[in-house]
Amino acid sequence: MQPIFAAMTFTDLNLNAPLLNALDNLGYTNPTTIQHRVFPVVMSGRDVCGIAQTGTGKTFAYLLPCLRLWKFSKDKSPQVLIVVPTRELVAQVVKSVKELTQFMNVIAVGVYGGANINTQALELENGVDVLVATPGRLFDLAMNGAFKTKTIKRLVIDEMDEMLNLGFRTQIKNILDLLPQKRQNLLFSATITDEVEALMQDYFNDPIRVEAAPTGTPLENIIQTAYRVPNFYTKVNLLELLLTEDKTMTKVLVFAATKSLADQLYEQLEAKFPGTAGVIHSNKEQNHRFNTVKQFQEGNYRFIIATDIVARGIDISEVTHVINFDTPEVPENYIHRIGRTGRFDKKGIAITFITEKEKPQQEAIEALMKYEIPIAPLPDHLVISTELTEDEKPKVFMKIIQPKLPKKEERGAAFHEKSAKNSKVHFKESRKEKMMKKYGKPITRGQKKK
Repeated sequence: MQPIFAAMTFTDLNLNAPLLNALDNLGYTNPTTIQHRVFPVVMSGRDVCGIAQTGTGKTFAYLLPCLRLWKFSKDKSPQVLIVVPTRELVAQVVKSVKELTQFMNVIAVGVYGGANINTQALELENGVDVLVATPGRLFDLAMNGAFKTKTIKRLVIDEMDEMLNLGFRTQIKNILDLLPQKRQNLLFSATITDEVEALMQDYFNDPIRVEAAPTGTPLENIIQTAYRVPNFYTKVNLLELLLTEDKTMTKVLVFAATKSLADQLYEQLEAKFPGTAGVIHSNKEQNHRFNTVKQFQEGNYRFIIATDIVARGIDISEVTHVINFDTPEVPENYIHRIGRTGRFDKKGIAITFITEKEKPQQEAIEALMKYEIPIAPLPDHLVISTELTEDEKPKVFMKIIQPKLPKKEERGAAFHEKSAKNSKVHFKESRKEKMMKKYGKPITRGQKKK
């Protein structure tokens, strides 16, 4: 963690002994900028809108004041509700709560989709003080009556912009409608979009904005560089070359654009670097995802290939390098990706592979950061592939000319002679005419009787 200035320590904040002892055990002495600025605002009871990048210590920024304000209660329902976008972040926040409350009698429970909802409901019924949840599973459990919402005093929404990107807007609004009116709201987001603004306008009470670093500020501890590569398969060759020759790459995060691409890269690199690679994305089972992060954290995996699901909120310490195999389409995602390295006062390196097609994304990222990413020359012995993917192959568009068909001769309606049977003309014959034909004279019925 980067201290805001040398004299400021956690003992200067209004923390109690259990929290100070826990921080001391964890080896933390100096609060980060966001931690120092948020703490007094939350303690005052005001709503907060925190703007902070990944790696600035915002998890502790909201946990420390919330736990400082926590009071023991016999009620088994939660006092603090923390809503986050992914199951990995649920596990990370629960771990942080347990670390900070090692000298307190606080029960933290995490719930998320993909796990047995009945097991989670039973765990909540046993009692919970701090509930950490993903939006969908939280709403399901609330509707099932697994916990009471009326006891919630503080709501924390972390990574709000990412939750909206993942399509959780409806669930978030439904949850906010279930909560008691009298509560304190804390929202943390890397970017404040119009949608986030509108939500705060509807549900928050005049929140105070606390900004640690403006969106797009390049992190000082990260050395950024980029390579211009001609195509996909040259990217693969370059990645293999860097991993083979650069021995400082001991803990590497490789970001891929899609789940299928992540799987393809994993298959290729696992063959070349057996037993040292992992892959993680949203299609992988929950236990696989947790185990992959654990193996990477413990150093058993040298690198993992991931989609943007791990760009937010997962605390993987001592990542030496972040490699953007593709240039992200959303500029803010670049900041979140590279923010996984260069943490806790350590230097980090971020490398991006850029094709001609990805230049517009590069320009958007540089405009956001107000910083030009240095371009490094390609290694002399890099194999430049001539093989192209289907997307990279030039498309030939030929104008299809429809041949003109000859005009049909103008003809009248179809005509043929009627048969003799069908040629007969039917008309009604009067009785007088019938009698004339039969008797040769008109036959009357006689005069009417008077």
